[in-house]
Amino acid sequence: MSSNPVAETVSALMPRAKEELTALVAFKSVADFDQFPRSESVGAANWIAAALRAEGFQDVDLLDTPDGTQSVYGYLPGPEGAKTVLLYAHYDVQPPLDEAGWATPPFELTERDGRWYGRGTADCKGGVLMHLLALRALKANGGVPVHVKVIAEGSEEQGTGGLERYAEQHPELLAADTVVIGDAGNFRVGLPTVTSTLRGMTLVRVKVDTLEGNLHSGQFGGAAPDALAALIRVLDSLRAEDGSTTVDGLATDSRWEGLAYDEEQFRRDARVLDGVELIGSGSVADRIWARPAVTVLGIDCPPVVGATPSVQASARALVSLRVPPGVDAVAATKLLRAHLEARTPWGARVEVEQIGQGQPFRADTTSPAYQAMADAMAVAYPGQEMQYAGQGGSIPLCNTLASLYPQAEILLIGLSEPEAQIHAVNESVSPQELERLSVAEALFLRNYAAS
Repeated sequence: MSSNPVAETVSALMPRAKEELTALVAFKSVADFDQFPRSESVGAANWIAAALRAEGFQDVDLLDTPDGTQSVYGYLPGPEGAKTVLLYAHYDVQPPLDEAGWATPPFELTERDGRWYGRGTADCKGGVLMHLLALRALKANGGVPVHVKVIAEGSEEQGTGGLERYAEQHPELLAADTVVIGDAGNFRVGLPTVTSTLRGMTLVRVKVDTLEGNLHSGQFGGAAPDALAALIRVLDSLRAEDGSTTVDGLATDSRWEGLAYDEEQFRRDARVLDGVELIGSGSVADRIWARPAVTVLGIDCPPVVGATPSVQASARALVSLRVPPGVDAVAATKLLRAHLEARTPWGARVEVEQIGQGQPFRADTTSPAYQAMADAMAVAYPGQEMQYAGQGGSIPLCNTLASLYPQAEILLIGLSEPEAQIHAVNESVSPQELERLSVAEALFLRNYAAS
């Protein structure tokens, strides 16, 4: 990184940032209070609120959102007449999954091979630190040239929409000229990237019933309709022979125009086992950024250990459908529901319940904010030009903000590059990426103020 005062300040702040991220990662802030204590999320929210107050933020508050979680809000006034920028991150995290699969405890930040490991280091507690570092660097070098609003969400990973509903009920709160969503990531380490599209998402629970109760498979198997077999058949109908998603009536031929994703690189990033084929057709970018993708997230059925020789009377599954830009998530949900109902065999009774939903997002990359970010990233990443990539995941808040503030420019950056392995065991963050992106965000705020 070329020498400049902002970069030097961020570099000097990195040891403190590691200590703070260690403290924040230690909170088991999973917003599923059947699994994790609410007090852990409350502790994380209070930590962020205290950090904002220490930086001079005003009106710092823990917002009680309709889904029963809290989002942290703060406002830092800038010069009179300055533009307003909203900085977003979330402090809730995914469950650690199989803790035995972690090389080090998931809620203890551990440095190993030049990376910092722990749940939430990249997604997205590291994003909170990125915002703090950028603001501290500006304060140490002439001041923050814009009005800044910070919002740290408490339930993004659950998809329960608490902050979206709160923003709709209080539309003036998050109003801004530009929004920086710190919950995306570079295409790869060292390649500055803004995410220009997000897939939306619909989440449904499908339940199949065939019998009043389980039956002995020897006495009744072969004629009695098996609910688990029926569920497997209907789930299988959601994929073509090559693994492509097939929901009746849903287009699957869109193309991605932009950054290419080499197939061998994707295999490495996704850690695909040798000899196992990728699924779908078209380019990798087509498949993960521009086309729908169905995933069976879980099935309720008897586990192998302790299973009895029974014909199953009932079975359930949780199904996710990622929806590409250009497709309405509400319409996609209707198609998915109709498909599941029509493809359930043997006259079995089927119920489809919608659990969550979020619309896809496409940014306006021609806006002045994008030029300001491109110039900032060119300094933070010498010799690299800012790239535009899609993201297969969903951030429903983006569409809420775009709807509430249609004139606002929305940029997505962050720490979740492929090596971070977010949502998986051994999640980690590159401290070099945290440093460079903090510099980029600080310079962006300066550039944007002058634009």
